[in-house]
Amino acid sequence: MRLTPQQVADIRRSAEQCAGARARVWLFGSRVHDERRGGDVDLLLELDEPVEQPARLAAQLAARVSRQMHGRKVDVLVKAPNLAQLPIHGIALAEGVRL
Repeated sequence: MRLTPQQVADIRRSAEQCAGARARVWLFGSRVHDERRGGDVDLLLELDEPVEQPARLAAQLAARVSRQMHGRKVDVLVKAPNLAQLPIHGIALAEGVRL
């Protein structure tokens, strides 16, 4: 995984601040693989409760993490009971690493 322990801690703290203590965050995509270079940070935010404004929540988390990582591009997917589940959600959970 191509994140430092500090970056992992920062992402987890940001997810908790944006979505609560029960939120789970997963890293997926190219950053999971040590042999790859560059790339944005792809995160899946998994919640057990419905989300009223998923786009706003995703944008808030992406902005916080991007600032912490000096402007690195961050993409955030939200998985919650009231949201449509897309194939990308399954891929993120199957291939991702829980932070």
